[in-house]
Amino acid sequence: MSLPPLERYLQALLETLAMVGVSAVIAIGAGLLLAIVLNVTGPRGVYARPRLHKGLSVTVNICRAIPFIILLVALLPVTRAIVGTTLGTWAAVVPLAANLIPFYARIAQVSLNEVDAGLVEAARAMGCKRWHIVRHVLLPEALPGIIGGMTVSVIAMVNASAMAGAVGAGGLGDLAIRYGYERYETRVMFEVIVILIALVSLLQFAGEWLARRTDHRG
Repeated sequence: MSLPPLERYLQALLETLAMVGVSAVIAIGAGLLLAIVLNVTGPRGVYARPRLHKGLSVTVNICRAIPFIILLVALLPVTRAIVGTTLGTWAAVVPLAANLIPFYARIAQVSLNEVDAGLVEAARAMGCKRWHIVRHVLLPEALPGIIGGMTVSVIAMVNASAMAGAVGAGGLGDLAIRYGYERYETRVMFEVIVILIALVSLLQFAGEWLARRTDHRG
C-alpha cells in the first residue's frame, strides 16, 4: 500500500467507518429486537414466557462472555460462507456484528425494564393490545436509554474494529499496526490514536445530544 500519507489516513478512516456503520445497523437492529423479546417474555412481561426468557437470557450471557478476538477466529468459516473471504473490511462486519448483538441487547433490555410498570398496567386497563403497548409505551419511554446504549455500543464497535484491523480487516487498526508498529513509525500510531479519540468524542457528543432530544421526561 504505497499511498501518500493523507490518502492513507483517509482510506483507513473510510474503511473503519464502513465496518462500524454496517455492523452497527445489523447489531443494533438485531440487538433491539432481542431486547424486546427478553423484556416481553420476562416474568412481568406482556407475553410472559419464563422458559423462553430463561433460555434466551442464558444464551445472551454466554455470547457476551466470549472475547472478541476468540469470536473473530471462531466465526472464520461463517464469515467465509457469507462474504466469501476472511480478510478485508467487509469480512470484519460479521464478527463485529455478532460481538455487539448480545452486548447491545442487554443494554436495551435494561432501559425497557426500567419503564414504569404503572404505565404498562394503565395501557392494559385501557384495553390496548400487547403489541401496541410495546410500540406506544415501552419503546417511547425507553428511547433515551436505548439511544444511550447505541452510543456505548457504537463506540465499543470502533474499539473492536481497531482490533479486527490487526488481523487483516483494514481500517485504522491495520494502519497503526502495519505502519506504526511493524515499521517503528511512532508518529503514525500517535496520529491514529488522535483520529480514534476524535471519532469517539464525536460519537459520544452526537449520542448524548440525541438522547436529550428524545427525553420528554423533563
